[in-house]
Amino acid sequence: MRTSLCTDALAMAIKNRKYPDKKLIHHSDRGFQYCNPKYTQFAEDNGITMSMTEQYDPYENAVAERINRTLKYEYGLKQTIKTLN
Repeated sequence: MRTSLCTDALAMAIKNRKYPDKKLIHHSDRGFQYCNPKYTQFAEDNGITMSMTEQYDPYENAVAERINRTLKYEYGLKQTIKTLN
């Protein structure tokens, strides 16, 4: 996943927040896109506190990991889709 895609999604979430006056904590895994200085700076510039899981410990974020697995296997997101070209 590209960092720019994540930054755009975060910008959209910020714009559409239900409670913009409340403090925000962004919790994620240690994916490279979330550790990218452009992403972390964007979050900081928007008053967001970053929080990340410990390295090499998928059990720390077990619910999210389970949802990701379900999406991959139940909805075929793990499959490679060929283009029409």
